[in-house]
Amino acid sequence: MTHYPLRDDIFSDDVAQEPTRAGFGRGLKKAGEANESIVALCADLTESTQMHHFKEAFPERFVEIGVAEQNLVTVASGLARAGKIPFTSSYAAFSPGRNWEQIRTTATLNEQPVKIVGSHAGVSVGPDGATHQMLEDIALMRVLPRMVVVIPGDAVEAEKATQLIAENGSPTYLRLAREKTPIFSTDESPFEIGKAYVLREGHDISLFGTGTMSYQLLKAAKLLEEHGISAEVVHVPTIKPLDEATLLKSARKTGRVVTAEEAQVAAGFGSAVAELLSEQLPTPLKRIGMYDRFGESGAPNELLDYFGLTGEKMMPVIQEFINTTAQYHREG
Repeated sequence: MTHYPLRDDIFSDDVAQEPTRAGFGRGLKKAGEANESIVALCADLTESTQMHHFKEAFPERFVEIGVAEQNLVTVASGLARAGKIPFTSSYAAFSPGRNWEQIRTTATLNEQPVKIVGSHAGVSVGPDGATHQMLEDIALMRVLPRMVVVIPGDAVEAEKATQLIAENGSPTYLRLAREKTPIFSTDESPFEIGKAYVLREGHDISLFGTGTMSYQLLKAAKLLEEHGISAEVVHVPTIKPLDEATLLKSARKTGRVVTAEEAQVAAGFGSAVAELLSEQLPTPLKRIGMYDRFGESGAPNELLDYFGLTGEKMMPVIQEFINTTAQYHREG
């Protein structure tokens, strides 16, 4: 098991918070400093997606495409074919929401290492409402052959992830949030593409989270402990390729699994876990996320609470699942 250092203050009222998109902005600038082949293209949302840091540092390697997301990816694929490493950024509702066919045909089909950065994903986008709250992107991107899908848990991890996907040689989707979220990892916390990490050990149930939902599951596990329930929390920042070994080991240990994502449960992260378990280790599974509906307008925290995506709201759902579901495949 990999040791994963957590910040000491993650459950305090003053826990440090920052948007994951801010970590991307720092990481892209650092990646650009390390590799002159990296270029950046944006669809008229440079500051919102935090790509302006790269633009200011390397104006000759930045292209403003404008509100033309299909062209955004097509131009990026051409640059990749010419030997560049292009990062594209927009709101996830528009990229991959509007240009999925171009991503499929020009990037993945042709095996070009285009980096699709979808910012402002999930219901926590807030007042912009359902039109801008992209919930289907995990499903859209993980189904594409050759596409790597990464969802950082916090801004620190987003910075690390950005620098690593710059050098992975594959088409990659990086999913980012708009609002500030708690930072639970540290500079010393490990991050590798394709790896999942046990944040907290337990034996009654496994809680698999991706993106910022991993923090919420840590909160849920703390609340469950007060009720005598030992929950193991596994952070899964890479949806594809999935770290099958780590997830199966945890599921075999606890015999019950819950997944959490700020996205549609249909065909998303929870479905990826369901596919893995059904084929290799049939295990009772509860998926938490958005259930076949769109989001609504409201404050980010209000929306997360309304849709049951906070640790406090997930805890009783998990507790009921434990009370009504027997454990399978327990070790020992």
